Amino acid sequence: MANDTINDPRLEEGVWTTGPDGELIPDYEATFPTIDEGQVVNGTVVRVDKDEVLVDIGYKSEGVIPVSELSIRRSVNPADEVSVGDEIAALVMTKEDAEGRLILSKKRARFEIAWKAIEAAYEAGEPVTGRVIEVVKGGLILDLGVRGFLPASLVDIRRVQDLDEFLGQELQCKVIELNRSRNNVVLSRRAVLEEERKEQRQRILDRLNPGDVVEGTISNIVDFGAFVDLDGMDGLVHISELSWSHVNHPSEVLEIGQKVKVKVLDIDRERQRISLGLKQTQTDPWQQVLESYQQGDVVHGTVTKVVTFGAFVEILPGVEGLVHISELAQHHVENPREIVSQGDEVNVQILEVDADRRRLSLSLKRVEEGMPVQPRPGDEAGPPALDLSEEVFAEEPAAAPLAAEEPSATAELAEGAEGEAEASAEGDAVASEEPAEGSDEVAPR
Repeated sequence: MANDTINDPRLEEGVWTTGPDGELIPDYEATFPTIDEGQVVNGTVVRVDKDEVLVDIGYKSEGVIPVSELSIRRSVNPADEVSVGDEIAALVMTKEDAEGRLILSKKRARFEIAWKAIEAAYEAGEPVTGRVIEVVKGGLILDLGVRGFLPASLVDIRRVQDLDEFLGQELQCKVIELNRSRNNVVLSRRAVLEEERKEQRQRILDRLNPGDVVEGTISNIVDFGAFVDLDGMDGLVHISELSWSHVNHPSEVLEIGQKVKVKVLDIDRERQRISLGLKQTQTDPWQQVLESYQQGDVVHGTVTKVVTFGAFVEILPGVEGLVHISELAQHHVENPREIVSQGDEVNVQILEVDADRRRLSLSLKRVEEGMPVQPRPGDEAGPPALDLSEEVFAEEPAAAPLAAEEPSATAELAEGAEGEAEASAEGDAVASEEPAEGSDEVAPR
């Protein structure tokens, strides 16, 4: 009988075993998988309670996952983490606790799997992806299966004012520090963004050439110019390239977020820098000067600046000429402010046009009464035509024509100013004939 038992083929299947009396009994233990503490096993969620989850892993008893072992998140609701029927991985913490239960941990299994993936990504220099689960002092916490810390300074290329806006978002980051003994993972999203931007910059640099006119958005304004975002790469418009007119500060002509068309002036492909021009996309007023004016013409302008050696007069937007102190008046002038002030409207004569150096020499003293003033480009058409038909004047009061015979207030002021100017001139003449106080010379009688 013993030999028959030993040779029974059913024993080879590991389902039966020999009992105390030598009889065959089912070997239930042999049907269960062999598990060890620290091992990661797979199972199916069979029940979800408020404080624990039961998982069938094919063992002699169901495994229990305490709520604290479900997730790396704090204070979680088990129903938010798993559902009945879910296939999950769990780490065996205790084969049998004091109550004979099999204790499992979902978060530790995920930790082990995640840590291996993080290590592999770190060694290969590849990014990892995680969801932002907490905003803490100094940065963000990402769920990678491991708690990853993303410092605030490394969240974006530019400093982020409000970190709360990232809560719940999935972010791609590079692992910059890894320490298994302390379970420490430090991340940088900025490194990923800079790498993406570098590739994007290269594509932009490959596409652009000097002379191209492109559209962009003002991304930043500084004292020396403005930066334009060209769909992923910033180019600089120097303050001297903003306008044909003088600009004291870029904020006078631009604002952040404004859409602009700019011309590519230069590209430094090695340093990945682009120089742009804004005024080059606008009409060059100097071209209008060359086409419309010539030496000897009298033009109307505005005094924009008075300096010790003369005054600058703008004759077109963006075009200024210098009236040298010697060309301000017929008499000797000690201080240009005696003759003109900033904002004065004046007629000046063009003495010289230096197209190469973009300079104008002007004269105030050479303008004589009655000289024709050249109209500005675009003003040649003259005043608009008036409707002088009978119907227009049909209802005019009879006294209306008398108004034309009366001198206007402007005319009276002009005559008064002319009289004052003549009186002043006579006074100057008399004063010039009188000897200086304390002089030994006596004027001839």
